[in-house]
Amino acid sequence: MDDTRKAKLSIAHVELPNGVEFEQYVLRIPQSAMTVLLDDAGEHVLMMWRHRWILDRWVWELPGGYVDDSEDPAVTAAREVEEETGWRPRGALRQLFTFQPMVGMADAPNLVFIGKGAEYVGEPTDINEAQHVEWLALDQVPERIANGEIVGAGSLVGLLAAMAER
Repeated sequence: MDDTRKAKLSIAHVELPNGVEFEQYVLRIPQSAMTVLLDDAGEHVLMMWRHRWILDRWVWELPGGYVDDSEDPAVTAAREVEEETGWRPRGALRQLFTFQPMVGMADAPNLVFIGKGAEYVGEPTDINEAQHVEWLALDQVPERIANGEIVGAGSLVGLLAAMAER
């Protein structure tokens, strides 16, 4: 139905084991990488306050983006942090996991990385990503989730995993 660099939408004919048949929309999205970047003490996480026009809401999100075809996902994760926030992760990022946010209708691998420590290198070069960037207290994340300030699947699972590691 549609095939672009960032998405391919098609219709699949499905036959279940019990013989039921139906058509299903299938969305295929290239893999993306996002980063839970903690401060040196591990008490704050780097987040972006941004408007998501599809939801028409302002939300906090982790930095991240699409993995280029020839790029190592860890390199993507670090690059996106720097481009979107102006902070450069100090040291290597560790992959926590890969998850699929909509397994019933989409193939959209999301790779979540974690790192500790960063150095400020200047204003973000990708000026359209965030209204502002802030180091949020990790202890305040559950309240921000409950208040609907953090709603994106990647941000939610990444932050919950980081809090579980504490």
